Amino acid sequence: MSERPQARSDRVLARLMRLHPKRIDLSLGRIERLLAALGNPEERLPPVVHVAGTNGKGSVVATLRACLEAGGWRVHAYTSPHLVRFHERIRLAGALIEEEALVALLEECERANGAAPITFFEITTAAAFLAFARTPADIVLLETGLGGRLDATNLVRRPAATAITPISLDHQAFLGPTIAAIAGEKAGILKPGAPAIVAPQPPEAQAVIAQRAAAIGAPLYCWGREWRCLPANGGLRYEGERWHLDLPRPALPGPHQIVNAGTAIACLEQLTGLPVSPQAIAEGLRRIEWPARLQRLGRGPLVAMLPAGWELWLDGGHNPGAGEALAAMAALWRDRPLHLVTGMLNTKDAAGFLRPLAPYAKTLWAVTIPGEENALAAEAIAAAAVAVGIAARPAPSLAAALAAIAGERERGRVLICGSLHLAGVVLADHG
Repeated sequence: MSERPQARSDRVLARLMRLHPKRIDLSLGRIERLLAALGNPEERLPPVVHVAGTNGKGSVVATLRACLEAGGWRVHAYTSPHLVRFHERIRLAGALIEEEALVALLEECERANGAAPITFFEITTAAAFLAFARTPADIVLLETGLGGRLDATNLVRRPAATAITPISLDHQAFLGPTIAAIAGEKAGILKPGAPAIVAPQPPEAQAVIAQRAAAIGAPLYCWGREWRCLPANGGLRYEGERWHLDLPRPALPGPHQIVNAGTAIACLEQLTGLPVSPQAIAEGLRRIEWPARLQRLGRGPLVAMLPAGWELWLDGGHNPGAGEALAAMAALWRDRPLHLVTGMLNTKDAAGFLRPLAPYAKTLWAVTIPGEENALAAEAIAAAAVAVGIAARPAPSLAAALAAIAGERERGRVLICGSLHLAGVVLADHG
């Protein structure tokens, strides 16, 4: 039997997982040491847009990439986590990194690091920097992994621009217990002289970001002040310092994607060295692709389990802010009952995620994410759902949950949600 094409990189990645006893250990010292051993590739990158925030980072990067590529620019992109294959994290001049190139880069970083402790995200970020430094492109879109101040991506000292998407509670064990504390970590990506594009924020987050920007001399471009983006005439209207644009709605569904699109357009407005026409922005908005962000599934065994005329949707959101974004979409979905299938990690606030959805969900079937060591038990998810007012029961599997929902008499809509890890399982096994 032949190997899967990515099997060799899987083995290398498994080795890299064992270089540090913790999956997350925020620090810059280890990756600084490794990058120095590799000749500091982070200093030889094309212009960088660095994106932090709790929700919407990946959507902003996907929107930027679509618009820049529609304008003819070559774009590198670094995002995380991946859904099915690690290769999704690194795009070189528009294409996913190839298997042989990925293996060579990872092994080069492994040799340079030796036996020194380093986290998986740190050493793979170093590999991405090497790839970006060696492959010609016009711009790098760089998404933080966790936080910002001590994130491995924060070794880029002079970005062309930074962006902070909406901040909410998530990863409190690493970033702090409050919105203000988390905002302080996210604002760590701001750099002197680099324009900082700021999406709508809670007041306490906005205050922290403004304080940090003033302290280091980063010019702020804030939603509602220097720019705004709102639905208009079936599309959206962007108003900025220089641009006043009427554009189509983004291909990604949901009211929250108007904010993400506006954040990306505000970044483009500041990238004066890489001009993008309104026509290219419009074309980019129409062709954004970002899986598991309110993605409608049109085929596969799970879709086949539902009666004709039903809809199956997938979203990887997993924190209270994501719950609010999904609830805003659910408020527009009043034409039929909504059934949730939810799996989550045990580090997440299940009740906080589900509470905004309670007014819109007819039922919830909870599942334990298969193959995930940090999965929250289905029984615990169901209990959290009941506590916020959703009729909920545990199910032994995704298929069992879909089979139970398929027994409903009224044609409905199903949303699988609660975790990017669960979304990855769905896309890998049932897409």
